[in-house]
Amino acid sequence: MAGARARSRGRLGRLRGRRAKLDQWQAAHLGPHERPADSVLTRCFDPRSSGMRLINRRQRHTASRPARGLSLVELMVGIAVGLIVVAGASFVAVNQIGDNRRLTLETQVQQDLRAAADLIARDLRRAGYWGNSQQGLWQGSNPAAASNPYADAGAAAGQIDFSYARDADNLVDANSEEFGFKLDGGAIKMLIGGTWQQLTDPTVLQVTGFTVTPQSQSVQQACFKECLGGGKACWPTLEIRRYDIEITGHAVSDSNVVRSVRESVRLRNDLPSGACPA
Repeated sequence: MAGARARSRGRLGRLRGRRAKLDQWQAAHLGPHERPADSVLTRCFDPRSSGMRLINRRQRHTASRPARGLSLVELMVGIAVGLIVVAGASFVAVNQIGDNRRLTLETQVQQDLRAAADLIARDLRRAGYWGNSQQGLWQGSNPAAASNPYADAGAAAGQIDFSYARDADNLVDANSEEFGFKLDGGAIKMLIGGTWQQLTDPTVLQVTGFTVTPQSQSVQQACFKECLGGGKACWPTLEIRRYDIEITGHAVSDSNVVRSVRESVRLRNDLPSGACPA
C-alpha cells in the first residue's frame, strides 16, 4: 500500500513538471489566442487499483471573439422593417389629415347653410305685419274697413318676396319695407334697402338649390248671425300660412361635401278675409 502511494506521488510530480515546462514554452512562443486546449489534472477513483489516480482531461480554452457587426442580409432586413414602419405611420397620418380636413369642410358647409336658413326664417316670420292694423276693423263711422297692404307674400322658383311695416302708415315703402330672398349665381341673396346683397359666400359655399313652398290652412271664424238665407258659408275665414324652406349646397373646394337643411316657418300674421253679416 505504501509503495502504491509513493508511485502515485512520483507520477504526479512528473506530470506537474511536464505541465510547467509546457506552460513556459507556450508563454514564450504562442499568443493568447493560439494556445491549445489546457490540460486539467483530475483526481478520480480507479476501481482496478481500488484507489485514487490522476486523469489528464482536456479543457478547451474559450477565447472571446472580436465583434463582427451586422452582415449585409441583417442590414437589409433591418432597413426593410424600418421602411415598412415608416410607410404605415405615413399612411395613418395622411388619412388622419384627410379625415380632419373633410370634417372641417362638412362642419363649415352645415353651419353656413344653417345660418342662412335661420336668418331667412326669422325675417320671413314677420311677413304681413301691419303697424296700423286697427284700421282693418269695421267701425260704425267707417263701414269700409281697410285691407292689409303687407299681406302679399309671393313664392316662386328659387325666390320669395314679402313685406312688413316699419311705421304706422298704410303705404309700402319699397326701400325699407320690401324684402326677399333668391338664389343667384350659386349664392343666396337678400333684398335690403332696394338692392340685392349676398347672404352666403360663393367662394366657400356653392348653393345648388333653394326652394320655398307655401302651405296654408283656412279656419272659419264665428259670427253672431247666420248668413242671409241661413247657414255659415258667408262667415269670415282666417288664413294660417306656413312656408317650408329647403337649401342645398356643397363646398367649393370639395364637391363631394354636400349638405342640405330644411326648416318650416309659420307666419305670425294671419290673413283674415270676409266679414260677418250685418
